[in-house]
Amino acid sequence: MEPLSEKQIRSSFVNCTKGEAARLRLPADFAELPWEDLDFLGWVDPGAPLRAHLVVPRADGPLGITLRVPAVGRTSAVKSSLCQICLTGHASSGVTLLAAPLAGARGREGNTVGIYICSDLACPLYVRGRRQPRLRSGRHEESLSVDERIARMADNLNAFAARVTGG
Repeated sequence: MEPLSEKQIRSSFVNCTKGEAARLRLPADFAELPWEDLDFLGWVDPGAPLRAHLVVPRADGPLGITLRVPAVGRTSAVKSSLCQICLTGHASSGVTLLAAPLAGARGREGNTVGIYICSDLACPLYVRGRRQPRLRSGRHEESLSVDERIARMADNLNAFAARVTGG
């Protein structure tokens, strides 16, 4: 992913108001982000821990999506969950159901779409093996190459973005 400026990020959001986009806090480590290892930017808002944000690079410019984080997470020592974006298996506390208001009038009416995603929104790092999930049984090996897993993750993320934008 090409590095983005704060202005590019704030102007990319499609499912929140301009005021909400102006008030969101960027990741605490924004200056040190490993842009070369990111296929999208995702973070939980440090100033509002019940909000998370995704910025997806697209041919026509970045697309920002704001998400709601549940107030209470579910945890289990024996169950595991799968991220719908990168298909990484985690202990159940490592995957969270996030809800994104739809873009436009439908979102202002309260309509949302949900997705189970890595709680830390670090899917690109899991796909590349730069971060390891906490699983009791260890990570499952895939026959896909890293490039194929990155392509699959991009497809899953773009499908989610299309659901949010209605296109």
